[in-house]
Amino acid sequence: MNRKKSLRILFACLSLMALTSQAAFSGAYDSIESSSPQKIASGVATKGARGIANVSLGWIEFPKQIYVTFNEDGAAAGFFIGPAKGFGMAIVRTLSGIGELATFFIPFPGFYDPIFEPGFVWQKE
Repeated sequence: MNRKKSLRILFACLSLMALTSQAAFSGAYDSIESSSPQKIASGVATKGARGIANVSLGWIEFPKQIYVTFNEDGAAAGFFIGPAKGFGMAIVRTLSGIGELATFFIPFPGFYDPIFEPGFVWQKE
């Protein structure tokens, strides 16, 4: 592939990403303008509390995933796959908590929605 064709493909991909992200962001900002101050304050507080909880309790994903994998897939999977899932989910949960804590005042994603479901470690999947 020559350089000119590669640049065209790159430009087309970047343009497509810019156009689709504009549509995704516009929905989040429309809802904050039509919301009451109490609803906005509640969303900010919930996102901040969720961030604090996920940063401080993200490690609970380790035993949780062992338990869930054991119950869903059996003892062998719970013993071998559960710890790997738990370690990975603990990292994801803690990092998402850091992200939510750093951006608790921004109505993204959605209207102060959690980055992934469930929002808290103790909620059912």
